[in-house]
Amino acid sequence: MYLTPQHVLLAGATGLTGEHLLDRLLNEPTITRVLAPSRRPLAEHPHLENPVGEPAEVLPSLAGPVDIAFCCLGTTIKKAGSEQAFRAVDLDLVVAFAKRARELGARHLIVISALNADAKSSIFYNRVKGEMEAALKAQDWPQLTICRPSLLLGDRVEPRLAEQLAGPLSKLIPGKYHGIEACQLARAMWRLALEEEDGMRVVESDELRKLGK
Repeated sequence: MYLTPQHVLLAGATGLTGEHLLDRLLNEPTITRVLAPSRRPLAEHPHLENPVGEPAEVLPSLAGPVDIAFCCLGTTIKKAGSEQAFRAVDLDLVVAFAKRARELGARHLIVISALNADAKSSIFYNRVKGEMEAALKAQDWPQLTICRPSLLLGDRVEPRLAEQLAGPLSKLIPGKYHGIEACQLARAMWRLALEEEDGMRVVESDELRKLGK
């Protein structure tokens, strides 16, 4: 019998989607512990454990048990400063987080990737996301759920000009290219956490929007 997750590990809790997901998790009556490492402190909550520090220092210190892991890590090349720095977050850090989550006992990983992720893509961003997906698949998770949202919509602490300009247009595009609200994505990720489906599942943006309603 599949049991609702009680012990959760969350990476990226200070990001646009991660903030919504953290709020959701802390308000779920079945969850007794949310372990959410971050670079800056989060608001206190009786069910929240928040180790603060650089990922390389914090990851080895994390302790289980963990039933499920959510990964909302991600940056932009502009914010990271270079393609190499972008890869360090969106590929290397994601893979390291997943490895540690598996070591702590998590059997299900739900991770945010990107629309058109493809390890063979000529587009750098899509290629890195595809390489990340391939690396996670190679970890042989009992259950791996890859979310591929389109343009994320919502109020960021640090607004991104490209997203502000493309956001209104993305709402007019049909299918999986239609923009998705971060709160919708967070709701969809929690619903996916309650599903028992061994193996890898890729969920495109149009399906994520339906799940997040």
